[in-house]
Amino acid sequence: APPTPSGSGGSGRGDASHLTPRGGAGVGAMSRRERGPGPGSAEVAAEDAEPESPDQCLSLLPWDRFSAWLHCVCVVGFDLELGQAVEVIYPPHSKLTDKEKTNICYLSFPDSNSGCLGDTQFCFRFRRSPGRKVSLCCFLDQLDRDLPVYLKKDSAYYYGYVYFRQVRDKSLKRGYFQKSLVLISKLPYVHLFRTMLKQIAPEYFEKSDSFLEAACSDIDRWPPPVPGKVLQLPIMGLTMKLRIPTYRDKPGTTPTVQNMHQADAQISMALPTVHEVDLFRCFCPVFFHIQMLWELVLLGEPLVVMAPSPAESSETVLALVSCISPLKYCSDFRPYFTIHDSEFKEYTTRTQAPPSVILGVTNPFFAKTLQHWPHIIRIGDIKVPGDVPKQVKVKKLKNLKTLDSKPGVYTSYKPYLNKDEEIVKQLQKGVQQKRPTEAQSVILRRYFLELTESFIIPLERYVASLMPLQKCISPWKSPPQLRQFSQDDFMKTLEKAGPQLTSGLKGDWIGLYRHFLKSPNFDGWFRSRQKEMTQKLEALHLEALCNENLVFWSQKHTEVETVDLVLKLKNKLLQADREHLPVKTDTLKKLQTHINDIILALPDDLQDILLKTGS
Repeated sequence: APPTPSGSGGSGRGDASHLTPRGGAGVGAMSRRERGPGPGSAEVAAEDAEPESPDQCLSLLPWDRFSAWLHCVCVVGFDLELGQAVEVIYPPHSKLTDKEKTNICYLSFPDSNSGCLGDTQFCFRFRRSPGRKVSLCCFLDQLDRDLPVYLKKDSAYYYGYVYFRQVRDKSLKRGYFQKSLVLISKLPYVHLFRTMLKQIAPEYFEKSDSFLEAACSDIDRWPPPVPGKVLQLPIMGLTMKLRIPTYRDKPGTTPTVQNMHQADAQISMALPTVHEVDLFRCFCPVFFHIQMLWELVLLGEPLVVMAPSPAESSETVLALVSCISPLKYCSDFRPYFTIHDSEFKEYTTRTQAPPSVILGVTNPFFAKTLQHWPHIIRIGDIKVPGDVPKQVKVKKLKNLKTLDSKPGVYTSYKPYLNKDEEIVKQLQKGVQQKRPTEAQSVILRRYFLELTESFIIPLERYVASLMPLQKCISPWKSPPQLRQFSQDDFMKTLEKAGPQLTSGLKGDWIGLYRHFLKSPNFDGWFRSRQKEMTQKLEALHLEALCNENLVFWSQKHTEVETVDLVLKLKNKLLQADREHLPVKTDTLKKLQTHINDIILALPDDLQDILLKTGS
């Protein structure tokens, strides 16, 4: 359909500008993959170098390439009568509900108390209005399957990446120029979009709409966000080079993207990551409590980050969510949350226990509204310390009266594990030796990864034991069911095969597991494992069928039974395609050959019917 102007909503105004649709066919797409072995077993270099064959190409419509990366770009300004308002939406045919526009308006500006003069970058996350179909859905789902679990998109939420400018301007009634350029996307690629905004936003504020139109046209020429390939993304004279991780990558390794010499005038920039934040910088204000914070995030406890500005609140929330990687944080999290948010009442009510959510806030009002929450992190301005940070005790919640309270962690939580003094000493030594913050972040990320893996390996081992043996799979019976997860049986395995095999940390690991098994993070992790194992059983069942002489079987049975078998086999093929079962292409071809051979052995009238039957 041709682009049409966006409808004006309660808090946003439509814009008369139109973009010329640009884009085209022949974008390389992922073919349906064969699931390889577990994480870390595939060679990245081989994966990156794999050429795309012509039959993998997918013809895309104008704006489809843009939509693979962004939902839309918004410009939010301040209107003396309306307050914050969406002034422009690109492309103009992008759809946002009134509720979504209202959320974007309020979340795109810092609270007035933040006093953010100059340029500020931050991000937010908000609920997507239900009931809208996404074009390209099938194609993007295909790409999503190759991502590590913590980077998979959540279709219920959008991210907003903001570049806010506030400068004095005497020609304006309020005396200030206030405007935000906002990228709305389902992708959690914080570093990529932050880098991109840094390139285009300052120039946009000088040149206005035609510049934004040109930038959007550039994005509509980008290749799809294919995991595992080195992608080159041109944007206004700059080419960003990056690689999106895949589920096959070994956790904790980041394949580097080399800067290559450009033959043309384009400037090239290699991005070391698409999604990671500066972990050490974010955790500096609460340096001595990183292990306790890891426990709180792992257990899905309600957490509030009170910060002086959206930049600090959003970075800290994202750092907290990433500290349990490669586990996915399965509850809601809001890098920047305001009193105008559509979930404000739901999340601040005192009539029920605080929900499992991490909120980043800056408004002093929250110090009073959320003082019943069990765990509050108060941070000041984030600065990488020149001196060794001083030991800060955990404070009692009753001491938190206002947002001006001293930085620290306010909670009565008692950690299950003993404190790891070694990591604290290692990071303190780094500060003394003026070690770069990037190197400190690498040490901290490795520490969190090893801690999470030590915790999750016993669970992985036990859940793998719930899988039926391969000899139990019969081609003539339905695939066997997984055995039930038993908390008692799992706890018994910890004595000999617990975290003590990989971690030297002492403490109440059993208590930590009991608490974790009741958390949303366990629920999300276990559902994901269940789905993978059930699909593996279906795939093994398909292979068992392929290894049978099905034509010989059909000759010994009645026509009715043979027709029933053909229909069941056709349904199996459809299921394999629909659910993307981890089956080799050869197996599917072999099964299709079996079906054709059985049909050809039947009478002509039945052949005609069965060859026309899709399922």
